[in-house]
Amino acid sequence: MTNINTIVIGAGAAGLMCAIEAGNRGRKVLVLEHAEKIGKKILISGGGRCNFTNLDVKPENFISNNPHFSKSALARYTPQDFISLVEKHGIKYHEKKLGQLFCDGSAKEIVQMLQKECEDAGVGVKVNCTIDKVEQINNSNSDTAFRVISNFGEFSTESLVIATGGISIPQMGATDFGYKLAKQFGLKLTKTVPGLVPFTLNEGSYSELSGLSIDSIVTCNNASFRENILFTHKGLSGPAILQISNYWNEGDDITIDLLPGIDLVSVINEHKPNKTELVNVLAKFFPKRFAEQWCELNFPTKPVNRLSDKDIELIGKLLHEWKLVPKGTEGFGKAEVTKGGVDTNELSSKTMESKKVPGLYFIGEVVDVTGWLGGYNFQWAWASGFAAGQYV
Repeated sequence: MTNINTIVIGAGAAGLMCAIEAGNRGRKVLVLEHAEKIGKKILISGGGRCNFTNLDVKPENFISNNPHFSKSALARYTPQDFISLVEKHGIKYHEKKLGQLFCDGSAKEIVQMLQKECEDAGVGVKVNCTIDKVEQINNSNSDTAFRVISNFGEFSTESLVIATGGISIPQMGATDFGYKLAKQFGLKLTKTVPGLVPFTLNEGSYSELSGLSIDSIVTCNNASFRENILFTHKGLSGPAILQISNYWNEGDDITIDLLPGIDLVSVINEHKPNKTELVNVLAKFFPKRFAEQWCELNFPTKPVNRLSDKDIELIGKLLHEWKLVPKGTEGFGKAEVTKGGVDTNELSSKTMESKKVPGLYFIGEVVDVTGWLGGYNFQWAWASGFAAGQYV
């Protein structure tokens, strides 16, 4: 049985960052990954360009049963810290919008950077690793606390880090292994649901508009986001919808302002002297087929001089305050993250170590901390991994 100082299960963003930091401290570190290569989720992120952080990261950008939990780690490893690492490796990047940083080239550059950092820190990595059993070693004469039995043999370790991610995108190999380990060691879990996920609507609602994108403000449970919404065959997606999905619970309604910053009532009244058709007024602001479909479903078009003040008020309300109750979401298959996970009350916010089981750590998406869309979840991975890496 091989003795290791620290074993990290999971070679994603959080696991690799933790391994690098621990290795740099002189710890003998081994990373075990069940997939055939490291950083699979990094490679597909940001359309293959990896939205690796955000310039404006605050604790308010994260959702958890304990909103204060993320503060310590985020304060100790900032976006600028990760940017410095990216720049050290000569990786070119750009800000797309709203502080979101992407590689100019490919997400492969981030994975290669992490791989090189692991090599420089003396970190061992084994891919295609199947873990059969993890158990605690109750031996007061030994430093080792855990035994990991795998297809590569048995390993014993002082510190065990669980960085297995959530259960979103199972087609990429995501599993509930981390949650099972948490339960095995007596840690509580919060409810896990799909996060950053498209909504489904009742059949036929707006499916004919599939592919259309509209700048909107979407609101639910006191949270609001202004970005595009995207009509799909199944319902609604796009950045604003993915963002608000983190705040939505089954049965909640959402409100969409389809014309932010425009007073539609005034606009319609301005067109009264010209006797313009309502659909043509709307087509000045929306794609033509949206204007036509909207009138068909909500308010039959007619010349605006034939609309009463009450009609105009109603049209304004329907477009500025479109209320709908999503049928559901597209589930973990289309969710970018898993909301919920290992209860933060079980962990030290400073070290990410279990309060019940010394030497056992949970980092990244497996923990009940979920960031907004736009690089925030990567920053949580880097920060929580770095925090644990200083103590494992």
